[in-house]
Amino acid sequence: MKITTFFFLAASPILFSACNSSQTSESAADSTSTGDSTKHELVLKWETDSSLKVPESVLLDRQNKVLYVSNIDGQDPWKADGKGSIGKVDLDGKVISAEWVTGLESPKGLGMFNGKLYAADLTNLVIIDIASGKIEQKVPIAGAVGLNDIAVDGQGVLYISDSPGKRVFRFEKGKSEVFLDNLNGPNGLFINGTDIFVLDNQAMHKVNADRTLTKITDGLDGNADGLENVIGSDYIISCWEGLIWYINADGTKEMLLDTRAAQKNTADIGFDKETKTVYVPTFFKNTIVAYEVK
Repeated sequence: MKITTFFFLAASPILFSACNSSQTSESAADSTSTGDSTKHELVLKWETDSSLKVPESVLLDRQNKVLYVSNIDGQDPWKADGKGSIGKVDLDGKVISAEWVTGLESPKGLGMFNGKLYAADLTNLVIIDIASGKIEQKVPIAGAVGLNDIAVDGQGVLYISDSPGKRVFRFEKGKSEVFLDNLNGPNGLFINGTDIFVLDNQAMHKVNADRTLTKITDGLDGNADGLENVIGSDYIISCWEGLIWYINADGTKEMLLDTRAAQKNTADIGFDKETKTVYVPTFFKNTIVAYEVK
C-alpha cells in the first residue's frame, strides 16, 4: 500500500475538473523539473464504476489480463474487521468481481509470483492461489505492526514494508526476518533487477548492499505511497493525498497529477510497462483510474 497513518494513506472525484490532465501535468512539471527538457503527462483512459470497496493497491496480471485490487472496505485502514477483500478488474476498466476473494482484514500492498498472489494484511501475509481464487495460507509476520507494501524479486523473495513499525521485512521459504529497521514510516517498495527501492520520509531511496540508504529524490509530500518503474531509471510515484510524480533518472521530478482539491486520493499504483498505463486506486472514491503516461 502505502499508508503511514490513517490520514496519509500504502489510500477520492476526479481532479481534472477545471483543467484536463495534460494541462495539469505540464504546469506541474515546469515548476519541479530542473533543466530537463523532456516533459511527461498523464492522459485519461478510463475509470471503473464505484463498486470497489476502498481500493488501496492495484496489481497487473498480464498473463491473465486482469488487475487485482486490494479492498480495505472501511474508514479505518488499520482495523481488523474481516471485511477486507481482493477485487478483479479487466484491462478495459470493467469490474469483473468487486470481491473476488473475501475473508481478509484490511489488505494493502499486493505481490505475485509463480501462480500465487500475496497480500499485506495488517500483521499477516495472505497467500492466495490465483487459479482457484482461494486463500491458501495466512502467515503471521513476527513483530509486524501494520504491513503495507510488497515487492517480489526474481527468485520469489518478498519484501514487505511495515509503516507504523518503521521497518521492512524479508520473507523467504515461509520465514520472515527484519531487512531494514529504524526507518520513519516506509511504504512503497520496488525491485528493479537487483536494486531495491523504498519510499520513506517523503523521499525515494535506493537500498545499498550494506542496507544503508541512498536518497534518489525527496519532497514527496502527501504521504508517498506507490512506486513503479516506467523505463530505465525513470519512476512514477503516487502520494496518497492526491499527487502523482514522474521521477527522472537524475532525480528531478515532474508533477503529473494533483487531485487534492477534489479530495480524490491516489493510493498504491500499478503499472503496465508495455502500454505505459498507470492504474490509480482512489481509495474512498471506490474506483480505479487508468492513465497513459506520455
